[in-house]
Amino acid sequence: MTKVKIDDTEYELDSLSDKAKAIAAHLHAVNVEIDRFRAQTAIYQTARSAYVRSLKEEIETSLAANAA
Repeated sequence: MTKVKIDDTEYELDSLSDKAKAIAAHLHAVNVEIDRFRAQTAIYQTARSAYVRSLKEEIETSLAANAA
């Protein structure tokens, strides 16, 4: 049976009212979206780091070329 855990207490989903089941479904959907956004944020942070690294390299290369 599927359970839902709230504040360290587990409840059998089948034993809940229809309204509680609907709320639990919405809560699950929100948690899935939060996980998806966290994954996307990690991707964006990785890309940002790569762009910063590339920009620093380009600036250093440009400064070295101008100094020569």
